[in-house]
Parts: sequence; C-alpha cells; structure tokens
Amino acid sequence: MDKTFSERVIEAALSIPPGKVATYGDLARVCGAGPMAAQSITTILGRAADQGVLGIPFHRIVYADGRVWKNQHYNVARAKLYRAEGIMVDDRGYIRDFHQIRHHF
Repeated sequence: MDKTFSERVIEAALSIPPGKVATYGDLARVCGAGPMAAQSITTILGRAADQGVLGIPFHRIVYADGRVWKNQHYNVARAKLYRAEGIMVDDRGYIRDFHQIRHHF
C-alpha cells in the first residue's frame, strides 16, 4: 500500500541526521509535492507529534534561506540542540555554513 504524503513527510523528517538540516521545501519535494506543499510541513509534523510520534527533529527543519524558526517558548531548548549537534546559528537566526550542512535526500 502506498504511503500518504503525511506519512512520507514524517519518515523524511525522521531521516534527517544529527548535525544536518533540511528545508521545508526539501521535505515537500522529496515526498513528491511541489513548493506550495512546504507550507503544510509544520502542521503535518505537529499533528504527528500530538499523536505520539517521538523524535521529530523540528530543529533540523529550516526556511529556504537557512533561517531557523524562532519562538520564545522553544528558543532555549533549540539552542541546546543546535549546540549539541554542532550546528552554528548566528545572532540573526541563520544557520552558518547552511549549504555545507544541508541534508540531501
């Protein structure tokens, strides 16, 4: 049986290795959709987490320009995850060496 788009997104997100990042668009593309589908990635992964899927690496999914998603509630935890994985984020919220650590599916 073929997997749904949502199932493919979850699987792809879980496959991003530590120390690497992928964009929302990368996930949409590798899962067989166009660029507009990138807007649904956070919703899909959020629902999966709410349904008990563990280990979704939200911090490894970034915007197309290498900028990280910032939120007061998660900033401290994400900063710790980035440091633990050797991912450097500048003061403006951009991944340093973005093109070198970008995961290629």
